[in-house]
This record gives sequence, structure tokens and C-alpha cells, in this order.
Amino acid sequence: MALYAFECAACGPFDVSRPMAEAGAPAACPACGATGRRVFTSPGLARMPPGLRRARDREEKSAHEPEVVSAPSGRPLHLGHGHGHRH
Repeated sequence: MALYAFECAACGPFDVSRPMAEAGAPAACPACGATGRRVFTSPGLARMPPGLRRARDREEKSAHEPEVVSAPSGRPLHLGHGHGHRH
């Protein structure tokens, strides 16, 4: 069995595990039942470290469902007066 990536126009990406002989067959979206189109992905992503895989999945999801940010996150950049700056 192999894992194949599909995309539903309404619900976004989903994966289907099936024999390689059925790789080209259409797949129904598990959420809404609509036919999803096959998406070709890079091989070996399942072996990616968990943190990196979560970041990649989040990036992929944001292409379909952009996150709305109400406030800046992280720490501010230090814009001190170091070497090489002209005033």
C-alpha cells in the first residue's frame, strides 16, 4: 500500500492509502464526499523530523486557509546602532 495526496476544491488536502495499481483512480474527500484531484508531492516527507513536518503541513494549509494574525508574534528585532550603519 502506498500513500497518495489528493486535494478537494472545498475542503483542502487529504491522503489516501491504496495499492499502487489504483494510484490514478479518483478519490472521494473524506469530509464532503466530492471527488478530489491527485496532487504530486516530494517523496519521503513522512520521514521528515516531526517539527519540520508540522511546519511544512502548516505552510501547506495556509495556502488554502490563510491564518489571520491580530497581533505581532515573536520577539522584536534589535535595531541597535552597530557597525556599518550611517546616520
